[in-house]
Amino acid sequence: MGSAETALALTLTARQASDFELLANGGFAPLGGYLGSEDHQSVCKNMRLTRGEIWPIPITLATDLECSVGDVIELSAPNGKQLGRLTVSEIFDRDVELEAEQVYRTTDSEHPGVAAIREEGARCLAGSIEADALPDHDEAFMRRYQTPAESKASFEERGWKRIVAFQTRNPIHRAHEYLTKAALEICDGLYIHPLIGETKKGDIPADVRMRCYEVLMDNYYHPDHVMLGVNPGKMHYAGPREAVLHAIIRRNYGCTHFIVGRDHAGVGDYYGTYDAQRIFDDIDISELGITPLFFEHTFWCHECEGMGSAKTCPHPQESHLFLSGTKVRELLEAGEKPPHEFSRDEVAQILIDAYANEEESATDG
Repeated sequence: MGSAETALALTLTARQASDFELLANGGFAPLGGYLGSEDHQSVCKNMRLTRGEIWPIPITLATDLECSVGDVIELSAPNGKQLGRLTVSEIFDRDVELEAEQVYRTTDSEHPGVAAIREEGARCLAGSIEADALPDHDEAFMRRYQTPAESKASFEERGWKRIVAFQTRNPIHRAHEYLTKAALEICDGLYIHPLIGETKKGDIPADVRMRCYEVLMDNYYHPDHVMLGVNPGKMHYAGPREAVLHAIIRRNYGCTHFIVGRDHAGVGDYYGTYDAQRIFDDIDISELGITPLFFEHTFWCHECEGMGSAKTCPHPQESHLFLSGTKVRELLEAGEKPPHEFSRDEVAQILIDAYANEEESATDG
């Protein structure tokens, strides 16, 4: 490699920095770097690495940087922070359309995951990485940040043997609270593990979500049986395939169980309501190393005076209150508080204040 002045360097995008972080901190184990052409094909077609392990979504590094096999490229975060380096083992063009069809189940560019891989382009660099540092995050996230090694140590310290992880990219409403507590009844601890990497436009900002999780934990969860961490991963919106990836990441963080709800990691109408649960029917759970827990679509029932699902509630649909995330956003944008049956008042207030501040900033701007 040449001198520092002539060294090859690449500034990663926010999405690429998320991948680097999970490669570096062990969240993407057994991966130790960006995938090459054979692994890309194998993951797309068979949901496995060429050496055999289950892996559902290709982790690749797309770039136009001119380089050669054997080159060492210094990698930095979007803010310029030096992260480490990549030793290039292969330069190849990935089959973007194959990835769209197999991983995302659609070639529609309206799908945010498909749009992202098309925008990144086909040319990819493969190779192992060395990490010197991890990307920076807001202070609210760093207070809760743990590497997989650190979360495992925390679980051991608390004496937890059975740990259930909850993936979320939204504030926790009553339905989520219900299913996390139901799962906690058969486990020692709950690991609330929100994703803080790049999501799509319109999703609630991550710092606002953190305040929502913290107020819920303070008031409605037993402190000896709940922990809050952060997952620096990005959203792919790959539905069933992403549910498997989310399970693998949580296995690497030391969890033994993983909640899979309706339309996990979905977007629009691209996936069936329970497709993300059905994909596990074809996976050997002992090989996967984490047990998925499946939950029905839940709702508030006025007759039951509490949360229920098609399995537990005998009452007609007129008694049920379903509220979608879209409907909640509409209410918040109008300055209206979501119904008490849908969201804890403390959470609703944080969201209303955040939306009001956003509107105020937009007006001032």
